Amino acid sequence: MQTSIGKVDDLKMIASRYADEIRKRHLEFEQLRHLPQDLADRMARDGLYQVCTPAEYGGEELSPRVYAEIVEQLAKADASAAWCVFIGITSSFGLASAQTEEFKQILRKPGVIAAGAFAPNGRARPVTRDGRDGYLVKGRWQWGSGTRNAHWIVGGAFVVDQAGAIQLDERAKPEHLTIVFDAADVEFIDTWNVMGLQGTGSTDYAVNDVFVPAVRTIKRFGKRRSSHPIFLFPNFGILAIGIASVTLGVARATIDDFLEFAGKKVPQGNTRVLAEKQSTQSGIAKAEAALRAGRAFFYEAIDAAWSGALRGEVSTEDRRDLRLATSQAVQAAKLCVNIIYELAGGTAVYRTSDIQRRLRDVQVAGQHMMVGPGTYELVGRLLLDLPTDIEQL
Repeated sequence: MQTSIGKVDDLKMIASRYADEIRKRHLEFEQLRHLPQDLADRMARDGLYQVCTPAEYGGEELSPRVYAEIVEQLAKADASAAWCVFIGITSSFGLASAQTEEFKQILRKPGVIAAGAFAPNGRARPVTRDGRDGYLVKGRWQWGSGTRNAHWIVGGAFVVDQAGAIQLDERAKPEHLTIVFDAADVEFIDTWNVMGLQGTGSTDYAVNDVFVPAVRTIKRFGKRRSSHPIFLFPNFGILAIGIASVTLGVARATIDDFLEFAGKKVPQGNTRVLAEKQSTQSGIAKAEAALRAGRAFFYEAIDAAWSGALRGEVSTEDRRDLRLATSQAVQAAKLCVNIIYELAGGTAVYRTSDIQRRLRDVQVAGQHMMVGPGTYELVGRLLLDLPTDIEQL
């Protein structure tokens, strides 16, 4: 998989142009509690939702590093917009990884957007309709980031028999399907009243006895089906990269905002500007160091894993380091934003403050289970050479 330098530069320029618009419209996102459809549609048509999808599936076929850089760039303008783009990227990647003609046709349609949750909250009963094999599906899913803008919505489900009992697959494990719904068949439940990432539309959604043809389902999602390098890259690593990229972009924007006003603001009861206080000088240095260190490890781990994928195999060590680096990048970003919030004083407590908005966004992003405390336990067990289940590494 060769990445064209011209294509990378073009897509980064497109992302930069959208970042300018996103920066001006971020209040609109929070008021709507999801992205405006016009913005999502244009970003999709310009390729931002299919950065990692192979060209034969209508995508841009770019590397995980470029994906991270683009999401990070968008997050400097607004975390919610960047989050929705990363969800679109990973969802399209997930459908393409099935390597079927059905999903190739879906993804090759210009401007297509996919989103959803892979957790098996649904139940799928095998049926035949009009001569087509498929499933009758019902279920409700949380964390539907970007689904309000999507044409195709993903939901995980266990296969059940006519009595509702969960069926086992050939490995004697519950049979888990990833199911792709037409957005017209999905009901949205307005649950997204939250502290941060308010513009992501990460609402609950549900289906009730919706027929889905078998060709729009994926068995054993994440199973290797191709030697294409992007499909050799860790699936959970792709997801975690998006989360970390959002937080790194938020942290960089927070520092930049603070540097702009620290030389102008005179705190109440003081005669000197904020920048002249020793606590400010020490704090900003610590924030900058934390961000740069976290970001350096992050991109180092991405590059190592990608090099392995290009060679044909990503080692357990590189997969481990990628998960550790993404979680640590999020922690570094949270620390950075917290430092700046405290340094900013009363200015940052108002809802009109970009620093306050970014504090809320980075805290909510950091709650994602993919970058949570469990990652450190998993990595620690591997470092200590203890028996460890690495299926989700």
